[in-house]
Amino acid sequence: MHFLIWSGGNESKALKIKMDGGKKRNICMIVYTNYSVDARVQREAETLAALPQYTVSVITLKESTLAERRMIRGVIVQEMNLTKYQGRSASRYLQSYLKFTLLAFLKCNRLLVGRSLDIVHVHNMPNFIVFSAIIPLLFGKKLILDIHDTVIETYLTKFKGFASGILYWIMRLEEFVCCAMVDRIICVNHLQRDALINRGIPERKITISMNVPDPKWCSRRSNGDRKPQNGKTFDLVYHGTLAKRLGIDLTIEAVARLSGKIPGLQYHVIGSGDDTQGFMELSRKLGVNDKVHFVKSVPLDDLASRLDGMDLGVITNRANIASDLMLPVKMLEYIALGIPVIAPRLRTIEYYFTDDMVGYFEPDDVDSLATVIWESFTNETLRLKRARNAKYFFNKYSWEQRKVDLINLYKSLLGN
Repeated sequence: MHFLIWSGGNESKALKIKMDGGKKRNICMIVYTNYSVDARVQREAETLAALPQYTVSVITLKESTLAERRMIRGVIVQEMNLTKYQGRSASRYLQSYLKFTLLAFLKCNRLLVGRSLDIVHVHNMPNFIVFSAIIPLLFGKKLILDIHDTVIETYLTKFKGFASGILYWIMRLEEFVCCAMVDRIICVNHLQRDALINRGIPERKITISMNVPDPKWCSRRSNGDRKPQNGKTFDLVYHGTLAKRLGIDLTIEAVARLSGKIPGLQYHVIGSGDDTQGFMELSRKLGVNDKVHFVKSVPLDDLASRLDGMDLGVITNRANIASDLMLPVKMLEYIALGIPVIAPRLRTIEYYFTDDMVGYFEPDDVDSLATVIWESFTNETLRLKRARNAKYFFNKYSWEQRKVDLINLYKSLLGN
């Protein structure tokens, strides 16, 4: 039996999938996150689950009062009895990671004994979650490490008090050992790949799968054009983790400076994180709590409709060694929905987007940020032109193309 998957209508990208005697291959993904809000994990899991030769299970954190094991669009989601730790304690983070790794280890072994495991796909952070699959690895099962963020850069930024030479070398060792254990490594952009190669990770192991939205998620905005502003409000939006390193406070300060100049200025902050309370207090202190609206994390299924009608997506990552390697998924989601974007001049963002695609400001600079917000408000033609130009990014880096690469990776590992 044969099936054809077409990539964006391009016949040269047709991928033929041959069934291996009708036998199902069992994939187990492991991720320390909440499944409902992680677009990357959902996208990869659902892509593979849609193919007739794969059964996909995802081991994840507890996030609901619903059944711990349930089917979501063909994916078996198994929640462990552990919720996500959000705080500032490095030791508490480590304890939570270790407990999750142990729970995933036990689950993996049960799947192995039940002959329901062929490949384990681990999403970081951290990398050492791959040790939950150590027994399947010893029995010859294939192992993938999907690097969403590089551990070294992220933690040296987050826990500055611990950023000593000893910690750096511990994390170098953790990365090297984990990458050595796995058969393949998936990373999210070209500069992240280069950083791994420069640290001695073999290039032959690495595949790039960019964190681009699935067209199905944003198909409701098919033409990609934004409606002209309605004259009543000018809506800025940010969604994701609420942490100071991501610069939400910079936008709150910029809103305070512009509140008397831009009629109906509103800033919508969607998500949760360590610094949520601090951002709320800052908005009250600056007298803009009526203009800054905090909303808890929205499931991916509801996110596109929540973002509909926003005038400007604001990316404010502070400049550091971690953000230098990031291409924020929220930025790509705004672009896919036709929402104009402003962003800091950081290396990876500038690698993919030019000045006629994104409104750039200087990192960590509230004056520069406020100036670009003002420019975006006063020059609607420029704002909408950038939004249209930015969508050309998906001509080269669409999910339809990345999907073919992911399926081919699995085919090469499982031989089907």
